[in-house]
Amino acid sequence: MSNIHAAFNLNFANTGTRAFSMAIDITVPGAGITAIFGPSGSGKTTLLRCIAGLYRATGTVNVNGTVWQDEGVFIPTHRRPLGYVFQDANLFSHLNVRGNLAYASKRAQSPVTASRHARILEVLGIENLLDQPATSLSGGEQQRVAIARALLINPELLLMDEPLASLDIARRQEILPYLEAMHAEFNLPVLYVSHAVDEVSRLADHVVVLEAGRVTAEGEVGELLAHLNTPLQSADDAGVIVNARITERDEKWHLIRAEFAGGAIWLTDNGEAVGTDVRIRIMARDVSLAASEHADTSILNRLPARVSGIREDPHGPTCLVQLAIGNEHLLARVTRRSVAHLNLEVGATVWVQVKSAAVAH
Repeated sequence: MSNIHAAFNLNFANTGTRAFSMAIDITVPGAGITAIFGPSGSGKTTLLRCIAGLYRATGTVNVNGTVWQDEGVFIPTHRRPLGYVFQDANLFSHLNVRGNLAYASKRAQSPVTASRHARILEVLGIENLLDQPATSLSGGEQQRVAIARALLINPELLLMDEPLASLDIARRQEILPYLEAMHAEFNLPVLYVSHAVDEVSRLADHVVVLEAGRVTAEGEVGELLAHLNTPLQSADDAGVIVNARITERDEKWHLIRAEFAGGAIWLTDNGEAVGTDVRIRIMARDVSLAASEHADTSILNRLPARVSGIREDPHGPTCLVQLAIGNEHLLARVTRRSVAHLNLEVGATVWVQVKSAAVAH
């Protein structure tokens, strides 16, 4: 199976203010999106720059069987078949969009076919921007052009360093569907740096969690989001993703039914076709618990579950409860008083009430 292996040891003074050391050894899938997640200063960008060869760190880089760096090899950055998308688009201001893209095509390791070129423009929705000056574009448009430029290099690996960080919420929501389309369309491994749980939940297949230059957790995104003890489970962002399939549409009430391993829930109908596989985001704050099923409630989604873990918030009155439903796990954030009132403990059976859930798109 193809994979990406990167291992580095690095010590340096960070902008003259403090020393920073990194000791990382990771092997991640050679396809799909791997999110590099962690707080500011954890080493996310440093790791990407090492993989790109922008930092001459001691270590190894092997991308799907090709050695980019080891004890006897160091391929310089300009010869590594990679695309790099930064926080800022960094377009050439004196060129229009067409000129920016032409520059990338000239740098391609192998020629980009006309059909692939056209498909990249279509997936990123920039066909009508080609003759516009780079300086006239909105932030979201600039970043879409920057992503297209990186893809036109025909890379074997795409590095994306918080590409949405400089955008406001509206522009972020505008560009996320294009990133999802890119993920679905192009068979290209992506390392995606982010400190935003919502981006990771929506885009990633695999996650590496960094803290102070060390890997603290790694695994499939759904598995890590369901854990009780990772930085992905902050007070506001705790939640899981569930892979499901749309099996029914209720046109009268504008709802769709999504089935998953262990049950089914009703969602607002946003046009997903019956038979479509979807990724559902369920926040812990939108899940309540009951000792028995209650039909006299406005909550439609009620599922039997087993308590598989409980973690108390050390700085507040709440607990995070992990719940097993078939092969899937949900999380519920409830008060400690509720835990005591319901006599919750690992192994207990409860009824889960999902107040709100949404397809992650």
